[in-house]
Amino acid sequence: MICATRAWKCIVHLKKLCWQFEAGDVGDLILIAQIVGAHGLRGDLTARIYADDANNLKRYGRLSDKSGQRSFDVTSIRMGAKGAIIRLKGVTDRTEADTLRGLELYVARSALPDADDGSYYHADLVGLTAVSVDGAAIGRVVGVQNYGAGDLLEISVKANETVLIPFRDQFVPTVDVKGGMVVIVAPIMIDGSEQRSTGLGDNAGHDDEE
Repeated sequence: MICATRAWKCIVHLKKLCWQFEAGDVGDLILIAQIVGAHGLRGDLTARIYADDANNLKRYGRLSDKSGQRSFDVTSIRMGAKGAIIRLKGVTDRTEADTLRGLELYVARSALPDADDGSYYHADLVGLTAVSVDGAAIGRVVGVQNYGAGDLLEISVKANETVLIPFRDQFVPTVDVKGGMVVIVAPIMIDGSEQRSTGLGDNAGHDDEE
């Protein structure tokens, strides 16, 4: 499981394609890896892994493509200079490896362990209703992004418009996966810095604040 610093809520980095907002519902399958390209001449593949430990690919058992029609067994995993290098059963040369470039590998949600308290799978966050501290509807979580400074909840607030909220306690004080909602306290950005926070949708200016 991947955790940032204590100030950040923890997210298990297994990303699921989200509902109608991306490529459509893929049921109980969660994206765990993507083939980047061939490595060497013997069928090895470089892969982008959406988990904290690449070795989990073997522990989770058989993987599949998005359709669930093709299955793959990971027979070896090692780390290289450009990331994980994996071998799939039956892929024995570079020509065959090249045909798998871009392939997304999925694992069944039921094969994953429960997340620890305070930690969340991407798949469990996507689709939650976002509400303000007073219960007013804001939108829906459509993704979890990370550009290097910590996880961000991507929230659809209206058609073709999303906002990014830092996934920290001060901005996301409540996560209720079973209840299907998250409480959002949106940061107000002034000159590129977080100066204070307020409920999303509140008036940005408050004359009684210093």
